[in-house]
Amino acid sequence: MSGSAPYQPLLLKIIHGVSAILAIAAMVTGFLVYNTFDGRFGKVPIPRIDQIIDIHGTFAVFFFVVFPALALYSFHAGNKKLLQKDSLQNLSQVSKPIWWVSLQRIANTLMLIAGFLAVLSGRMMKEEWLPTRQLNEIWYSLHLISWVFIVCCFALHILMSSKVGGAPLLLSIFSLNVRPQDSPKQWSTRLRNWLSNLSATSEGRIHHLMQNNFPLNIIEIIVLAGILTALILPLFFSGD
Repeated sequence: MSGSAPYQPLLLKIIHGVSAILAIAAMVTGFLVYNTFDGRFGKVPIPRIDQIIDIHGTFAVFFFVVFPALALYSFHAGNKKLLQKDSLQNLSQVSKPIWWVSLQRIANTLMLIAGFLAVLSGRMMKEEWLPTRQLNEIWYSLHLISWVFIVCCFALHILMSSKVGGAPLLLSIFSLNVRPQDSPKQWSTRLRNWLSNLSATSEGRIHHLMQNNFPLNIIEIIVLAGILTALILPLFFSGD
């Protein structure tokens, strides 16, 4: 299904690349945390890493810092690669090109949902739970579920991107080609234009919400609200 080499905007390559590295590191170290302190559902016989919680937490915090930028870029500049109004309907056209494209868009959207679930549940955890064997805490259970979810979504994201775009799409992420209109010098102008669009009247925003991919707009609100909750909510439980 791959054609000519696609072009990936520089800003997307930076945000996507950094997010991917941090997400992979968080997933790997997250499994090592589970393997070291839990292991109820099976474990791998590897050497214990005593500081693995701190290592995992460091990667998770950096991912949390970058994730809002990835979400905002994806829901706006990259919204064509996310869930569309007809994506679910197109799933009836099994094995046709639009079926694979729709699967890819759904996988990309699920990846953002999985990311917000992981950061929210992770932010609500406390470092002392696992060393003291408090394995039944609800936020830890949710974090385990979110780990499984994000690993599955990440695999699906890679699989669908490979199927739809093939090697050219995957290699375009590492391409050093930058178009003049994509220069960092243009980023401030694009940011001002985007902010000015957000300052539209309430009536205009509601009309846009209802007429332009309503399901995706709802998912965007949920994800961004989840990120904000992950930032604020732990402050109220820090003394527990």
